[in-house]
Amino acid sequence: MGSFLADSQVPWGVEALGGTISEPAWRNKPSWYLHVTEDNMIPPAAQLSMAERIGATVAQTPGSHAIYVSRPGVVANLVRTAADAV
Repeated sequence: MGSFLADSQVPWGVEALGGTISEPAWRNKPSWYLHVTEDNMIPPAAQLSMAERIGATVAQTPGSHAIYVSRPGVVANLVRTAADAV
């Protein structure tokens, strides 16, 4: 699985750091957050803080930082729930 995870991590352009956002979407659009309780990259408390800051509807699951790889069904269900809600 290690090489698959590495393959899924694509480089991003440094120019993205200088981008200007006039109005963050989370201020006027509904948001959902998948709180991953065993994430070793983003501490669970930080995840909840970010989700709370944007007023997200929170779903919770055990799993790793790459939850879309380890538990794709959970991710797909949250996407379906979000899509059905709007």
